[in-house]
Amino acid sequence: MTTELRRLRNYINGEFRDAADGRTIEVINPVTGDVYATSPLSGQADVDAAMDAAAAAFPAWRDTTPSERQKLLLKIADAFEERAEDLIAAESENTGKPLELTRTEEIPPMVDQIRFFAGAARMLEGRSAGEYMEGFTSMVRREPVGVCAQVAPWNYPMMMAVWKFAPALAAGNTVVIKPSDTTPASTVLIAEIIGAIVPKGVFNVICGDRETGRTMVEHPTPAMASITGSVRAGMQVAASAAKDVKRVHLELGGKAPVVVFEDTDIPKAVEDIAVAGYFNAGQDCTAATRVLVHESIHDEFVTALAKAAADTKTGAPDDADVLYGPLNNANQLAQVSGFIDRLPAHAKVEAGGHRVGEKGYFYAATVVSGLKQDDEIIQNEVFGPVITVQSFADEAQALAWANGVEFALASSVWTKDHGRAMRMSKALDFGCVWINTHIPLVAEMPHGGFKKSGYGKDLSAYGFDDYTRIKHVMTSLDA
Repeated sequence: MTTELRRLRNYINGEFRDAADGRTIEVINPVTGDVYATSPLSGQADVDAAMDAAAAAFPAWRDTTPSERQKLLLKIADAFEERAEDLIAAESENTGKPLELTRTEEIPPMVDQIRFFAGAARMLEGRSAGEYMEGFTSMVRREPVGVCAQVAPWNYPMMMAVWKFAPALAAGNTVVIKPSDTTPASTVLIAEIIGAIVPKGVFNVICGDRETGRTMVEHPTPAMASITGSVRAGMQVAASAAKDVKRVHLELGGKAPVVVFEDTDIPKAVEDIAVAGYFNAGQDCTAATRVLVHESIHDEFVTALAKAAADTKTGAPDDADVLYGPLNNANQLAQVSGFIDRLPAHAKVEAGGHRVGEKGYFYAATVVSGLKQDDEIIQNEVFGPVITVQSFADEAQALAWANGVEFALASSVWTKDHGRAMRMSKALDFGCVWINTHIPLVAEMPHGGFKKSGYGKDLSAYGFDDYTRIKHVMTSLDA
């Protein structure tokens, strides 16, 4: 008996559509490795239609009052809560994520983030008007930038869509968003939810591959391109956007250092770091993947972390005991496996280091010790359930190694010494520094990195500001 595949469609100008030329992509469930749906492989005609719809909708949406946009965003948040189980099911089938953890760790913050930006919609303000030249009054207007082309990743398809559309819509922009080709289902469902609330053309979803994303970014209509993805993808977007001087918002890779000093509460640190490193199968740019431990506690720490890894379970979404599900796709499984296969002779696999089962893309929680600063696995992003451990001698060496990578998104310091924590938080060259914790995020605080981790902020008033432009208006008092 042949099971009919689910048919996902683009959402353009208030209606669901197939790709104009009928092309599709197979969508695979990473738990089983089986195809469960098809989605459009959108081309130039589809991108043109979505951009035209967003451009046509922009003037009216821009001119809505902040309170009107706030009301609609609050309705979207309420609708997300009402459709939570549908969203969880779609996201889990897309990614293999545990159902219960998606229910408790993703839906509530997503809803909260939408509500935060609903409030931010009413904070579109410039500096106070005043006379800075005799006979003239100046004021500053803060305005939406226009149509936003947004490309979301496959590690958090739902949440990253929220991080993109919520501030954009709140500021008065219209949106064309493309989910990853491996995880389109939850974003298409989001289109159904939002489409019932906002005017047609305000929110559009285009499914497709990298070429589709490139076509969106290079399209002349968007005023801004926003991407969460790899460094390579970010560099390509920045280069493409430069051709017509588009604004660019980039949230790219990470290689978060976790600096553990000798006065740390080892059992608590190990427990928290293991969760922060293995949650979502380590497929998180902020994951606690690169641990630096003071030499005096190194062996004890590694032993405890290896045990925590061995006790960490991966498995099917409906298993309540699992911390994480599979890697997202076959290519990602090959990438993670490749890092372990290529380990230098001086490295030691303390736990894991292998695929789990023969079906789907599961990988064991892994700990690797004995590494040197210039090793490939230290310098490059694995994006899997792999924690590396290095031993450092003193604060200066820890800081040099922590900063000694091309990424600069997130970091953490573990110590009871307040002065040391303050020194390290000042000197660590990362967009976020956690102290005695790792990975909590709140809507009110900015998320974004430096160096090859990109630029621009998600969440917070800073993220909201990124979707606005500033205009100076001056009037003569003699007119």
